[in-house]
Amino acid sequence: MFCKGKFLNLKNILSHIFLFSSLIGLAQTKSLQTTSILEVGTAASVGMSDERLWWIDTMCTEAIKASQVPGIVALVARKGTIVYHKAFGFADNTLEKVMEPDAIFRIASQTKAITATAVMMLWEEGRFNLDDNISKFIPEFGKALVLDSLYSDGTYTSLATANEITIRHLLTHTSGIGYGEIDKDPRFQIIYRDAGITDLFTTEKITIAESVRALARLPLHHGPGEGYTYSEGLDVLGYFVEVISGLPLDEFMRSRIFEPLGMKDTWFYLPESRSERLVPVQTNHTGKWRRYPVTFYDPDYPVKGAKTFFSGGAGLMSTAYDYALFLQMFLNNGELNGVRYLSRTTIRFMMANQIGNLWENETAGHGLSFRILNQNGEDQGGKGSAGSFDWGGYFNTQYFADPNEQVIGILMKQTRGIGNDDTSWKFRQLVGQAIDD
Repeated sequence: MFCKGKFLNLKNILSHIFLFSSLIGLAQTKSLQTTSILEVGTAASVGMSDERLWWIDTMCTEAIKASQVPGIVALVARKGTIVYHKAFGFADNTLEKVMEPDAIFRIASQTKAITATAVMMLWEEGRFNLDDNISKFIPEFGKALVLDSLYSDGTYTSLATANEITIRHLLTHTSGIGYGEIDKDPRFQIIYRDAGITDLFTTEKITIAESVRALARLPLHHGPGEGYTYSEGLDVLGYFVEVISGLPLDEFMRSRIFEPLGMKDTWFYLPESRSERLVPVQTNHTGKWRRYPVTFYDPDYPVKGAKTFFSGGAGLMSTAYDYALFLQMFLNNGELNGVRYLSRTTIRFMMANQIGNLWENETAGHGLSFRILNQNGEDQGGKGSAGSFDWGGYFNTQYFADPNEQVIGILMKQTRGIGNDDTSWKFRQLVGQAIDD
């Protein structure tokens, strides 16, 4: 083994092996509860209607015919049983490659929930308090500064704030950190670009540690805890997991989450044996589906380039089935197949609204990485029960899970630059109407 050009001494090797073994051991804590791993079963056996689920077929085929999307994978599970898992259309229209149920997708911001899970695993070990300042662990973060003015030459002024950024702020998008190229405020697009912050994806040889340490020195949208701004906070927490665990984020997730859960097709960068199953990003150009071009990132980042940037906020690839395993663990209050990942008590407060009224959303609150439907959201119809949690991804993937009805819905697509896709809200509505008990 080599480290910075020098041999590791035996003591360091043994310490690394001990740490890695300890982490794997913690990942496989046995639970007093045992639920079976997700299996395929009949809709009737879990109180759903096959005839009504078929309406999802109609929705998908009509959306493809109307050029809303080129292809779709849809999965529905209830009470730990997969009752619907189908693929429609093309994965790659240029090659006329048919979509398959085990297709692999860039899940982008659906990565956030997995990173939050990694954080909470370490929290359960007593490694930190959620209201600890992040500067305690990443010293580059210190006194928070809020952007005042940006000038034409790229310089800016900032104002000091009373609070520092905490781990809870980062989990709930209330830190004041922005999101660079996709930020709604163009001033932050300029500031992040000038500072060399890596947004979302890259083929360049850069690490999350390097990007986060640069990000730490930049001004904020608002004081920590004073507003809601969708941000790179989960990227910061991805690096935080590395600091606390002593492992690269990809190794931590593989040993603590993916392998124990059976998520065999979930990776930051795909092995060659799985690369053919990756669905290319497509866009509709003059009525025809074509591969999305290189912009501020190369869409082929999962299979080319340096493969060193483990984005905790947007970096993972996965399948509908793999992500269903992850969501089922949450519906089981932190357990799957006899393995305990998080305590029921931890799941409970992760699903509570953590930000009060900072998020101007009448139908939902925000928990620790999830949007949480409230009673007003349930009463509006078509979204599930109060307590349902959900999110989506930059490349048009969506998921939701309803703890009250024990239902999971996952819709995987891979598009950018389109505006007429209404499959997301229709899918959620159609899953709900198929409940028949």
